[in-house]
Amino acid sequence: MENLQNKNVVIAGATGGIGHALAKLVKNSRANVYLTGRDAEALKRVAKDVGISSDQTYVLDITNHSEVLATAEQINQATGEQGVDILVNATGVGIIKPLDDLTFEDFSNSLDVNLKGAFSLLKGFVPGMKKRKQGLIINLPGVLGKTPMTGASAYAASKYGLNGMLKSVREELKRTQVRITNLYLGGTDTAFWDTIDMRVQRDKFVTADEAARSIWFLCQQPSSGVVSEMVLQPFNHQAI
Repeated sequence: MENLQNKNVVIAGATGGIGHALAKLVKNSRANVYLTGRDAEALKRVAKDVGISSDQTYVLDITNHSEVLATAEQINQATGEQGVDILVNATGVGIIKPLDDLTFEDFSNSLDVNLKGAFSLLKGFVPGMKKRKQGLIINLPGVLGKTPMTGASAYAASKYGLNGMLKSVREELKRTQVRITNLYLGGTDTAFWDTIDMRVQRDKFVTADEAARSIWFLCQQPSSGVVSEMVLQPFNHQAI
Protein backbone atom coordinates (compact mmCIF):
# COMPACT_ATOMS: atom_id res chain seq x y z
CA MET A 1 0.00 0.00 0.00
CA GLU A 2 1.15 3.55 -0.74
CA ASN A 3 1.78 5.96 2.13
CA LEU A 4 -0.28 9.14 1.79
CA GLN A 5 2.10 11.26 3.83
CA ASN A 6 3.00 14.45 1.92
CA LYS A 7 0.87 13.44 -1.06
CA ASN A 8 -1.17 16.25 -2.63
CA VAL A 9 -4.80 15.17 -2.63
CA VAL A 10 -7.67 17.14 -4.16
CA ILE A 11 -11.21 16.32 -3.01
CA ALA A 12 -13.84 17.91 -5.23
CA GLY A 13 -17.24 17.96 -3.56
CA ALA A 14 -15.81 18.05 -0.05
CA THR A 15 -18.95 19.52 1.52
CA GLY A 16 -20.96 16.33 0.98
CA GLY A 17 -21.10 13.61 3.62
CA ILE A 18 -18.65 11.34 1.81
CA GLY A 19 -16.26 14.14 0.87
CA HIS A 20 -16.22 15.50 4.43
CA ALA A 21 -15.51 12.08 5.94
CA LEU A 22 -12.83 11.39 3.33
CA ALA A 23 -11.12 14.72 4.03
CA LYS A 24 -10.69 13.69 7.68
CA LEU A 25 -9.18 10.34 6.78
CA VAL A 26 -6.77 11.77 4.22
CA LYS A 27 -5.74 14.67 6.48
CA ASN A 28 -5.09 12.23 9.34
CA SER A 29 -2.85 10.30 6.94
CA ARG A 30 -0.67 13.43 6.79
CA ALA A 31 -1.46 14.27 3.20
CA ASN A 32 -1.72 17.81 1.89
CA VAL A 33 -5.45 18.19 1.27
CA TYR A 34 -7.14 20.64 -1.09
CA LEU A 35 -10.92 20.95 -0.92
CA THR A 36 -13.53 22.31 -3.29
CA GLY A 37 -17.24 22.86 -2.79
CA ARG A 38 -20.01 25.08 -4.08
CA ASP A 39 -21.26 26.31 -0.67
CA ALA A 40 -18.71 28.71 0.83
CA GLU A 41 -20.03 28.47 4.40
CA ALA A 42 -20.24 24.68 4.30
CA LEU A 43 -16.70 24.54 2.92
CA LYS A 44 -15.46 26.69 5.81
CA ARG A 45 -17.14 24.36 8.32
CA VAL A 46 -15.59 21.27 6.76
CA ALA A 47 -12.13 22.86 6.64
CA LYS A 48 -12.37 23.94 10.28
CA ASP A 49 -13.59 20.52 11.40
CA VAL A 50 -10.86 18.69 9.50
CA GLY A 51 -8.08 21.16 10.33
CA ILE A 52 -7.34 22.34 6.80
CA SER A 53 -6.08 25.85 6.11
CA SER A 54 -8.50 28.18 4.35
CA ASP A 55 -5.92 28.80 1.63
CA GLN A 56 -6.34 25.15 0.63
CA THR A 57 -10.09 25.49 0.07
CA TYR A 58 -11.73 26.68 -3.13
CA VAL A 59 -15.34 27.67 -3.68
CA LEU A 60 -16.21 26.05 -6.98
CA ASP A 61 -19.26 25.62 -9.19
CA ILE A 62 -18.51 22.33 -10.92
CA THR A 63 -20.88 23.23 -13.78
CA ASN A 64 -18.78 26.27 -14.75
CA HIS A 65 -16.07 24.92 -17.05
CA SER A 66 -13.87 28.04 -17.03
CA GLU A 67 -14.14 28.26 -13.23
CA VAL A 68 -13.07 24.62 -12.87
CA LEU A 69 -10.05 25.20 -15.12
CA ALA A 70 -9.08 28.35 -13.20
CA THR A 71 -9.36 26.57 -9.85
CA ALA A 72 -7.36 23.60 -11.15
CA GLU A 73 -4.65 26.00 -12.27
CA GLN A 74 -4.53 27.59 -8.80
CA ILE A 75 -4.17 24.18 -7.17
CA ASN A 76 -1.59 23.05 -9.72
CA GLN A 77 0.47 26.13 -8.95
CA ALA A 78 0.03 25.70 -5.19
CA THR A 79 1.35 22.12 -5.34
CA GLY A 80 4.47 23.17 -7.24
CA GLU A 81 6.71 20.69 -9.04
CA GLN A 82 5.20 17.73 -7.21
CA GLY A 83 1.76 18.59 -8.52
CA VAL A 84 -1.49 16.82 -7.67
CA ASP A 85 -0.96 13.16 -6.79
CA ILE A 86 -4.59 12.16 -6.30
CA LEU A 87 -7.85 13.68 -7.52
CA VAL A 88 -11.08 12.42 -5.95
CA ASN A 89 -14.28 13.55 -7.61
CA ALA A 90 -16.99 13.29 -4.95
CA THR A 91 -19.28 15.84 -6.60
CA GLY A 92 -22.73 14.86 -7.72
CA VAL A 93 -26.43 15.61 -7.82
CA GLY A 94 -29.20 13.05 -7.50
CA ILE A 95 -32.52 13.64 -9.24
CA ILE A 96 -34.78 10.60 -9.00
CA LYS A 97 -38.17 11.16 -10.68
CA PRO A 98 -40.39 9.21 -13.05
CA LEU A 99 -40.33 10.39 -16.65
CA ASP A 100 -43.75 12.06 -16.29
CA ASP A 101 -42.38 14.36 -13.59
CA LEU A 102 -38.84 14.79 -14.92
CA THR A 103 -38.21 18.16 -16.56
CA PHE A 104 -35.67 19.04 -19.20
CA GLU A 105 -33.97 21.23 -16.60
CA ASP A 106 -33.70 18.25 -14.24
CA PHE A 107 -32.13 16.17 -16.98
CA SER A 108 -29.73 18.92 -18.02
CA ASN A 109 -28.68 19.61 -14.43
CA SER A 110 -27.84 15.92 -13.92
CA LEU A 111 -25.59 15.93 -16.97
CA ASP A 112 -24.04 19.31 -16.10
CA VAL A 113 -22.96 18.20 -12.62
CA ASN A 114 -22.34 14.47 -12.88
CA LEU A 115 -20.90 14.22 -16.39
CA LYS A 116 -19.78 17.61 -17.68
CA GLY A 117 -18.35 18.55 -14.29
CA ALA A 118 -16.24 15.40 -14.27
CA PHE A 119 -15.04 16.22 -17.78
CA SER A 120 -13.98 19.70 -16.63
CA LEU A 121 -11.99 18.21 -13.73
CA LEU A 122 -10.20 15.88 -16.14
CA LYS A 123 -9.32 18.80 -18.40
CA GLY A 124 -7.98 20.73 -15.43
CA PHE A 125 -5.82 18.05 -13.83
CA VAL A 126 -4.94 15.35 -16.37
CA PRO A 127 -2.45 17.44 -18.40
CA GLY A 128 -0.23 18.01 -15.35
CA MET A 129 -0.42 14.36 -14.37
CA LYS A 130 0.52 13.27 -17.90
CA LYS A 131 3.47 15.65 -17.91
CA ARG A 132 4.75 14.21 -14.61
CA LYS A 133 3.81 10.65 -15.70
CA GLN A 134 2.03 9.91 -12.44
CA GLY A 135 -1.34 10.45 -10.82
CA LEU A 136 -4.49 8.75 -9.58
CA ILE A 137 -8.04 9.82 -10.40
CA ILE A 138 -10.95 8.35 -8.45
CA ASN A 139 -14.56 8.84 -9.54
CA LEU A 140 -17.87 7.55 -8.18
CA PRO A 141 -20.09 6.46 -11.07
CA GLY A 142 -22.21 4.49 -8.61
CA VAL A 143 -24.08 1.28 -9.35
CA LEU A 144 -26.46 3.31 -11.52
CA GLY A 145 -23.56 3.73 -13.91
CA LYS A 146 -23.88 0.01 -14.58
CA THR A 147 -27.50 -0.95 -13.96
CA PRO A 148 -30.81 0.96 -14.29
CA MET A 149 -33.38 1.79 -11.63
CA THR A 150 -36.97 2.96 -11.87
CA GLY A 151 -37.19 6.74 -11.85
CA ALA A 152 -33.47 7.22 -12.40
CA SER A 153 -33.38 8.02 -16.11
CA ALA A 154 -31.61 11.37 -15.66
CA TYR A 155 -29.25 10.14 -12.96
CA ALA A 156 -28.44 6.89 -14.76
CA ALA A 157 -27.86 8.75 -18.04
CA SER A 158 -25.27 10.96 -16.35
CA LYS A 159 -23.60 8.04 -14.57
CA TYR A 160 -23.61 5.71 -17.60
CA GLY A 161 -22.02 8.59 -19.51
CA LEU A 162 -19.45 9.09 -16.76
CA ASN A 163 -18.65 5.39 -16.78
CA GLY A 164 -18.13 5.35 -20.54
CA MET A 165 -16.10 8.56 -20.60
CA LEU A 166 -13.73 7.37 -17.88
CA LYS A 167 -13.18 3.99 -19.49
CA SER A 168 -12.34 5.69 -22.78
CA VAL A 169 -9.93 8.12 -21.10
CA ARG A 170 -8.34 5.18 -19.28
CA GLU A 171 -7.43 3.70 -22.66
CA GLU A 172 -5.73 6.97 -23.62
CA LEU A 173 -3.72 7.06 -20.39
CA LYS A 174 -2.47 3.47 -20.24
CA ARG A 175 1.12 4.37 -21.14
CA THR A 176 1.33 7.51 -19.02
CA GLN A 177 1.22 5.98 -15.51
CA VAL A 178 -1.89 8.06 -14.81
CA ARG A 179 -4.40 5.68 -13.24
CA ILE A 180 -8.20 5.84 -13.14
CA THR A 181 -10.29 4.05 -10.53
CA ASN A 182 -14.09 3.88 -10.54
CA LEU A 183 -15.96 3.20 -7.30
CA TYR A 184 -19.48 1.87 -7.84
CA LEU A 185 -21.37 2.73 -4.67
CA GLY A 186 -24.82 1.34 -3.99
CA GLY A 187 -27.31 2.91 -1.58
CA THR A 188 -25.37 5.21 0.74
CA ASP A 189 -26.94 7.11 3.62
CA THR A 190 -26.16 10.71 2.72
CA ALA A 191 -28.12 13.91 2.08
CA PHE A 192 -28.64 12.55 -1.46
CA TRP A 193 -31.81 10.88 -0.18
CA ASP A 194 -33.17 13.82 1.82
CA THR A 195 -35.20 15.23 -1.07
CA ILE A 196 -36.01 12.00 -2.91
CA ASP A 197 -39.59 10.75 -2.60
CA MET A 198 -38.92 7.04 -2.49
CA ARG A 199 -39.32 4.42 0.22
CA VAL A 200 -35.88 3.15 1.11
CA GLN A 201 -34.33 1.54 4.19
CA ARG A 202 -31.59 4.05 4.91
CA ASP A 203 -30.71 2.30 8.15
CA LYS A 204 -29.49 -0.62 6.04
CA PHE A 205 -27.51 1.53 3.61
CA VAL A 206 -23.74 1.91 3.47
CA THR A 207 -22.82 4.85 5.71
CA ALA A 208 -20.95 7.92 4.47
CA ASP A 209 -18.02 6.98 6.73
CA GLU A 210 -17.88 3.47 5.24
CA ALA A 211 -17.96 4.88 1.72
CA ALA A 212 -15.19 7.34 2.63
CA ARG A 213 -13.04 4.54 4.04
CA SER A 214 -13.34 2.65 0.76
CA ILE A 215 -12.10 5.71 -1.14
CA TRP A 216 -9.31 6.20 1.40
CA PHE A 217 -8.29 2.59 0.78
CA LEU A 218 -8.26 3.21 -2.97
CA CYS A 219 -6.06 6.27 -2.47
CA GLN A 220 -3.42 3.93 -1.03
CA GLN A 221 -3.43 1.30 -3.78
CA PRO A 222 0.08 0.21 -4.84
CA SER A 223 1.64 2.30 -7.59
CA SER A 224 2.73 -0.86 -9.41
CA GLY A 225 -0.88 -1.61 -10.36
CA VAL A 226 -4.33 -0.12 -10.46
CA VAL A 227 -7.68 -1.05 -8.97
CA SER A 228 -9.72 -0.29 -12.06
CA GLU A 229 -13.09 -0.89 -10.40
CA MET A 230 -14.49 -1.46 -6.94
CA VAL A 231 -18.12 -2.14 -5.95
CA LEU A 232 -19.53 -1.33 -2.50
CA GLN A 233 -23.25 -1.80 -1.94
CA PRO A 234 -25.63 -2.68 0.89
CA PHE A 235 -25.71 -6.38 1.65
CA ASN A 236 -29.53 -6.45 1.46
CA HIS A 237 -29.67 -4.61 -1.89
CA GLN A 238 -27.01 -5.91 -4.22
CA ALA A 239 -27.86 -4.46 -7.61
CA ILE A 240 -24.75 -5.67 -9.44
